[in-house]
Amino acid sequence: MTFKRVITMTAAVALAAACSDGTGPNGNRTVSLSFTTGGGGGAQFSRAGVLDDTLITNGDTLIITSAQIVLREIELKRVNDDGCESLGMDDDDGCEEFSTGPMIVTLPLNGQVATAITIAPDTGSYDELEFEIHKPESGGDDDAILNGNPDFDGVSIRVRGTFNGVDFTFESDLDVEQENELADPIVVSDTTTSTNVTMNVNLDAWFRTAGGNLVDPSTANKGGQNEGVVKENIKVSFRAFEDQDRDGDDSDES
Repeated sequence: MTFKRVITMTAAVALAAACSDGTGPNGNRTVSLSFTTGGGGGAQFSRAGVLDDTLITNGDTLIITSAQIVLREIELKRVNDDGCESLGMDDDDGCEEFSTGPMIVTLPLNGQVATAITIAPDTGSYDELEFEIHKPESGGDDDAILNGNPDFDGVSIRVRGTFNGVDFTFESDLDVEQENELADPIVVSDTTTSTNVTMNVNLDAWFRTAGGNLVDPSTANKGGQNEGVVKENIKVSFRAFEDQDRDGDDSDES
């Protein structure tokens, strides 16, 4: 099997998410949450600001031009705390909320990094990022987000691009809680000014078989033969880490 990443089309990276200014009762003590889509295994990518990701394996070519995901209840969990109320626990005192959501995040492609939210948390040590991949549904609490994005009714993930030259739109109704342990806890103290957590979403692995071959994303839509494969790939594609310089690379963090 061969694998190659091709860089094409220069464009700006956008993140469709509401941002806060990071001010609050804790002053300038802030933690921001960023997103990147660099591949696993420490692969390095161009920072040229290109719009799309192009994957070539065994003669198949997958070009991803847009990837969006709906998230809610994004929270940092304190060390030694049992969990957050939003994930079924009885007490949420051990968590700091980035967003109760839901929010649509347009993932930055080609290894770019984009910051979505900044909060001013209490002091403490945090070792886990918890969130939910959420399927909005009309007629309930999701009406606020659906009023401006009606095409996300029943859709938690949308990816667009081409597979072997043919346009595709992949949509998923995946609705699942996620817990990501940080390799090293984030320590927020009275002297802390700012730090950043980056969520790496490994898009490279979403549309692949267990053997690493690419699959046509259109075959992973609801009822498709690869729906289950891609859903499982998505669930294990998230990795969170402290990333003070916001470069999407955790190998240079102390």
